[in-house]
Amino acid sequence: MFTRKTVVFAGLVLSLLLSACSGAAATPAATTAEAAAPTEAPVEGEPTLVPFTASGPATCTVQSVLPELDPTQQAMFPAITEKDHRLGEASALVTFMEYSDIQCPYCAQLEPVLVQLYQDYPEDVSLVFRHFPLSIHDKAILAGQAAEAAAVQGKFFEMKNALFAAQAEWSTLGTEEFTAYLKEQAKTLELDVDQFAADLEADAVKAAVQQGLDEAMKIGIPGTPFLIINGRPYQGPRDYSSLGDRQFKECPEMAIDPAKTYTATFKTTKGDIVVELFAKQAPFAVNSFVFLAENGWFDNIIWHRVLPGFVAQAGDPSGSGYGGPGYAFSNEVTPELRFNAAGILGMANAGPDSNGSQFFITMAPQPVLDGQYTIFGKVISGMDVVEKLTPRDPAAGGELPEGDKILTISITEK
Repeated sequence: MFTRKTVVFAGLVLSLLLSACSGAAATPAATTAEAAAPTEAPVEGEPTLVPFTASGPATCTVQSVLPELDPTQQAMFPAITEKDHRLGEASALVTFMEYSDIQCPYCAQLEPVLVQLYQDYPEDVSLVFRHFPLSIHDKAILAGQAAEAAAVQGKFFEMKNALFAAQAEWSTLGTEEFTAYLKEQAKTLELDVDQFAADLEADAVKAAVQQGLDEAMKIGIPGTPFLIINGRPYQGPRDYSSLGDRQFKECPEMAIDPAKTYTATFKTTKGDIVVELFAKQAPFAVNSFVFLAENGWFDNIIWHRVLPGFVAQAGDPSGSGYGGPGYAFSNEVTPELRFNAAGILGMANAGPDSNGSQFFITMAPQPVLDGQYTIFGKVISGMDVVEKLTPRDPAAGGELPEGDKILTISITEK
């Protein structure tokens, strides 16, 4: 029924950058609504109805691919300088900066993904590596020194990549054995082995690794790998598909029939959720949702914000809460539809003209949201699944629990 529009690698511009409209994450009433009583038991009786008028037909605009970043958040991390190890140009569209530990298994899983992104998009992607050797890894510091020693001869990334690729081979070696292994790697990389051996123990090389560790500890980075994309911390999925996500260059063409009935079946890691879509009352929101679902936009993404008693939110492939599809459309509100029950499906936004791909399902009546957010469906089966989603509050800070996933969303038309 739908065909994929032309897409652009905005990489995580993608998904991590703020809404061009407001400079805020797409989210339902993150202040007033939550303070109103969403975490409390619903008040017995009918909620007070706030009067509002119906909106006109929705309008859609293509968002700027690279909206201005928040300098306050960028300032959390030292600026990238010529002393950093960078692969790619400073002018690249997307910069992936990581605080990493060469002996960290999770870092070893991420590394080939970043390398592949750079290889596939050399003009658009830049990689910056910063040391954060953890004390739980006995050879992390020495491995970092090996990369620094190789950097003296212009092969930092070659040594780093080789060590990550062979991590399982050397991680159980003793220090002397590992030192010998590093010299063999230096030979394989066609380095001057004698110079490499001397640089491996040089004060400047040791200081470079220690400086990275001290910096990471001072910032309070919780662990490795810690990924920062275009100046913003990223806590979403780290597979190639998610990190190399795409945005659409055009608004979707209207392809649904508002007179027909549409249902969406969410396949999630906690079970199925079936939603009736309100094509008549919110044709643009439903059309966009169906378009994105049939183009795989929602496949394997997390419920990135789950606040029991308030809402469960998803729709952002980056998992950050800042992502969108590259276009934004205005609200479609009507007084006949209210957030008067659990299971109401609404569009998340950062203002009335900034709807994109993010949506939420209410977990209790939320009348304070009436008129501010487009209602485009309701849960007709699987509300128990919504209630079982893992609580997750990105605003709370710190390490977040792994979010439950939406595996696919399929659309049925009648």
